[in-house]
Amino acid sequence: MCLAVPGKVVEIIGDDPYLRSAKVSFAGVVKLISLTCTPEAKLGDFVLVHVGVAISVVDPKEAEETFAYLRTMGELDGLDIPPVNLPLA
Repeated sequence: MCLAVPGKVVEIIGDDPYLRSAKVSFAGVVKLISLTCTPEAKLGDFVLVHVGVAISVVDPKEAEETFAYLRTMGELDGLDIPPVNLPLA
């Protein structure tokens, strides 16, 4: 089974919409992610990430629902996931 996880775009690197990458925060863990499949992504957006590639932009409600499911499954035990409506730090 494959899993894609939402994360928040905290920095965008590059100008070409098909070659850009982003620093994406997952509960405070920041990873460099390709935005090749999501040229519309912008700073502050939530993106659904699979194997280092943002595969879609998701609204904050959908991101929060995903976190709720992961919490229910116990997959976020020990992690402090802030509410998705917090401004960028």
